[in-house]
Amino acid sequence: MKILIVEDNTDLLDDMVMFLSSYGYSCEKSKTYSEASEKIELYSYDLFIIDITLPDGSGLNLLELIKSRNTKAGIIIVTAKNAIEDKIKGLDLGADDYLTKPFHKEELNARIRSILRRNKFEGNKEVIFNEIRIDIAAVQTFINDNKIILTKKEYDLLLYFIDNKNRMITKESIAEHLWGDHFDQADNFDFIYNHIKNLRKKILANGGKDYINSLYGMGYKFSE
Repeated sequence: MKILIVEDNTDLLDDMVMFLSSYGYSCEKSKTYSEASEKIELYSYDLFIIDITLPDGSGLNLLELIKSRNTKAGIIIVTAKNAIEDKIKGLDLGADDYLTKPFHKEELNARIRSILRRNKFEGNKEVIFNEIRIDIAAVQTFINDNKIILTKKEYDLLLYFIDNKNRMITKESIAEHLWGDHFDQADNFDFIYNHIKNLRKKILANGGKDYINSLYGMGYKFSE
């Protein structure tokens, strides 16, 4: 997987490249808007990590350039702590996710993996498992064609379960998927139990079957 990281902070840029390379990603880097725009025009990438504030331009314009090329690459924007408008505009322009400085490298890796999992379904407007249907583009879930309201965590959890159906998933894997490296700050996994309980309740309340099987002392398996 090929990633272009656009960041003008040399230390942070080198740190991200070293960290992500250790996970097997092929990383290229740019410190300026002009350098990044040239690479975007010339080469193909699977994912972009773009700092909004660059010395010679805006990362938002890079985002527009990427989208104009009709690429299906994932995009993570990096913003300052209080840059709410930048986050909103970036997401409106098509960014898949955002991170606020400072951030943990493990959280960045978790966001990348989440985008890769979603992109596994690219070309499919819907993901269907029996009576469950997920509209990927609209981020909506249906049970027996009836729309149900899920929180973002519940939606991500359901998609993660379906993506890994018939596999045993540990509580640690679920926690890392939903919260990145912040999950290790929790005293226990009650927050996972609560999200799974609420997701199961909503599926059953709308006529769906209970596919979430608990494996005592191990984790969960989503299967019939």
